[in-house]
Amino acid sequence: MAKPILISGIQPSGKLHLGNYLGALKHFVELQNSGKYRCFFFIADLHSLTEPYTPKEKVAQITDLMRSFLAAGLSPIKSVLFMQSAIPAHSELAWILNTLTPMGELRRMTQFKEKSGVSAESASVGLFDYPVLMAADVLLYDAGVVPVGDDQDQHLELTRTLARKFNARFGKTFVEPKSLHTAVPRLMSLDDPTKKMSKSRPAGCLFLDDSPAEIRTKLGRATTDSGKEVKYDEKHKPGISNLLLIHSSLSGASVSALEKRYARKGYADFKRNVAEVVVKALTPYQAKKKKVSLSSAKSAFTKGDKAAGAIAEKKTVEVKKKVGLL
Repeated sequence: MAKPILISGIQPSGKLHLGNYLGALKHFVELQNSGKYRCFFFIADLHSLTEPYTPKEKVAQITDLMRSFLAAGLSPIKSVLFMQSAIPAHSELAWILNTLTPMGELRRMTQFKEKSGVSAESASVGLFDYPVLMAADVLLYDAGVVPVGDDQDQHLELTRTLARKFNARFGKTFVEPKSLHTAVPRLMSLDDPTKKMSKSRPAGCLFLDDSPAEIRTKLGRATTDSGKEVKYDEKHKPGISNLLLIHSSLSGASVSALEKRYARKGYADFKRNVAEVVVKALTPYQAKKKKVSLSSAKSAFTKGDKAAGAIAEKKTVEVKKKVGLL
């Protein structure tokens, strides 16, 4: 029995931080090495164009992410690693799916409302149409499984809806993908644990390329809470709870075990220990990334572009025939 195809991507839109690593990269490597799936992982460079950037920044972001994929442990032998923009079929299928997508479906997307804020009328069409391109990303490869966070559930449901709609009108063509949910930690900012960890708050963000000294400084200054007890309580102790989550996610120790371990220690000792856990976890990644040359990274993605492109082209021909374009 053939392994189900699994697909996911990451946008090149700034330096990767610990939340990106735990929520995506580390998870991708685990899925790749599980042997359960035929994995496709791509750099979602077309999606990233919806955010402000300069061409020079975009080139740097893309090449850095290519190296980060390999440094984290993704393998061009075990997985297909490719660039979204290298496969014209993504944009082509997105247009065809656009002709089947009601405006109302896109207007109700929560992520568009959040990202556009009060300026929805001035937001780009690309940001509005993002879920349709995401649907094309998935449907082109007959992906049966898509690892998603809660914030992408709505987009994947639209993908399923469009697959059903196309199949009902033109005949069985697309696989309806299923979501793969995992316990992905939602890391909060070190300097304000009521806000999500983000590159827009660099002082409260642990970047994957931060030096040991920077990591120790940031965690030493991390906001804690009243009292002295190291206890997980998101409502009353959001700062300590966030640090417990970081420690647990990287060390493998359960939160309850950590609570017992630090029961008689103060916040300062706890934060120092969390810093050492982060340094230890990121050191191998940082060392490997330094060894990944740009040429080897580009070679890995060129190989993947060819493999993904062949599959996408075949599916595009099938789609064009179904809709009457060939």
